[in-house]
Amino acid sequence: MSSPSSPSSPSSPASSIPSNTPPRVAVIGGGPAGLMAAEVIAKAGLSVTVFERMPSVGRKLLMAGRGGLNITHSEPIEQFRSRYGAAAAWMSPLLDAFPPAALRAWCDDLGQETFVGSSGRVFPRAMKASPLLRAWIGRLEALGVRLVTRAEWTGWNAAGALTFRDGSDHKADATVLALGGASWPRLGADGSWVPLLPDIGVAPLKPANCGFEVAWSAHFRSRYAGTPLKRIAVSFNGQMVRGEAMITANGIEGGAIYAVSAAARDAILRDGAAELQIDLRPDIDAADLTTQLAEPRRGASLSNFLRKRVNLAPVAIGLVQEALHRGDTALDAASLARLIKAWPLRLVAPSGLARAISTAGGVVLSELDENLMLRRRPGVFVAGEMLDWEAPTGGYLLQGCLATGMAAGRGVLSWLGQGV
Repeated sequence: MSSPSSPSSPSSPASSIPSNTPPRVAVIGGGPAGLMAAEVIAKAGLSVTVFERMPSVGRKLLMAGRGGLNITHSEPIEQFRSRYGAAAAWMSPLLDAFPPAALRAWCDDLGQETFVGSSGRVFPRAMKASPLLRAWIGRLEALGVRLVTRAEWTGWNAAGALTFRDGSDHKADATVLALGGASWPRLGADGSWVPLLPDIGVAPLKPANCGFEVAWSAHFRSRYAGTPLKRIAVSFNGQMVRGEAMITANGIEGGAIYAVSAAARDAILRDGAAELQIDLRPDIDAADLTTQLAEPRRGASLSNFLRKRVNLAPVAIGLVQEALHRGDTALDAASLARLIKAWPLRLVAPSGLARAISTAGGVVLSELDENLMLRRRPGVFVAGEMLDWEAPTGGYLLQGCLATGMAAGRGVLSWLGQGV
C-alpha cells in the first residue's frame, strides 16, 4: 500500500502540482459515497485509490439489498428534497445535480434496469444489490481505480501523507473522506474517524431510522416478540405514516417506526420519553368501529370478539389487553374504539447505533465550502454519512450518499484544476 511521495500533500494548493505529474487522489471508504467520488474522479483521467478497512467494499449496500434494494424514490423533486429535513437547503443543489432520474440512468448504464414500485419507491429489476455492485466494481476497475481492502486509515503523518494501521502511508494530492456514520458497525462504519479530525466540528453521531425500547410486560414480550404489526398507522408530532412494524423483545422497530424516528428520538433526548399513537385499524373510522364494538358479545371472550367482530390480529389484541391490564382504558365500546384507533406507545430510548439503519450527525456544514471541502484542511473533501444530514428510508439515504459522493468528486476535480 505504501507508495512514493508525490510533490504535494493534501493541504498543498493545487497550483503546486507540476503539470507533467498526473494528480493522485485517495478515497477513504468503499461505500456508495466513496465509490461514486472515485468514479467521477477516475473518469477525468486521474489516478484514484480507494482504501477500505473491511475485506471488501460495499458491505452496507449489500445488506440494504437483502430485502430488495430501494435505490431512490419517484416522487416530485420538490417533495423529494423536503425529505432531508434541516439539511434540505444545502442538500438541494447536490440533489439537483444528481437527481433520482440521473441515478436511474446511471443504473441503466450499469446494465441494471430499474422500476417504480406501487409505493413510488424505485428498485432494480434484480431486486438485490450484488449485480449492481459487481457491475460498478467492474466499471471502476476499467477506469483504473485501485481498490485496497483491509486498509484502516489512522490519519496523517508530519509530511501530510495518509497513514494506515499496518504502518504504511500514501501521499495524495487530494483526499475524499467517505467513512460513513456509525450504524451497523460490523459492516465497517463505526464512527472511529471522529477523533482523527480533532480540529473539525462534528455533531454527535446519533441513531436514525431506528427502533426504540418499550417497557413491555413480561407476558406480552414472551408471547409476541418477533411478531409483525401489519397494516397500521403510526402518528407522532402531527405526522401520520401507514406501514408495518415489528415487536421486539425490548421494544419496536420497522418501517412505520423509522418514518417518525427522528422526531421521536429528539423528543426522548429533550423530554426523556416520547409517546406515539398506533392506529390498529386505520381503514375504519372511529364511529363505525364504535358501532361494531357495541354489538353484543354473546358470551364470546374479549379476544374472540375483537378477532371476529373487528378483525384484529392476535398481536393487536395483545396490545389492547396490555393497555387494559395497565388500566389505561375501560371496556365500553367507545373507550375500546379510541384505544384501537390511538394505542399509546411510550418510547423510552432509541435502540442504539448498532441496530440503526443510518446515522444522524457528522461533520457540520460550517466546516465545509460549497464543494464539500474542509475549510481547515484544503484538499480534503467529505461525502456520505460522515456529513451532518439524515433522511428517512425510501431511497433517500442512498440517493443522498451518491449525490454527495458525486459533489465531492467534482469538488476534487475543481480543486485540482481538472474541470468538471
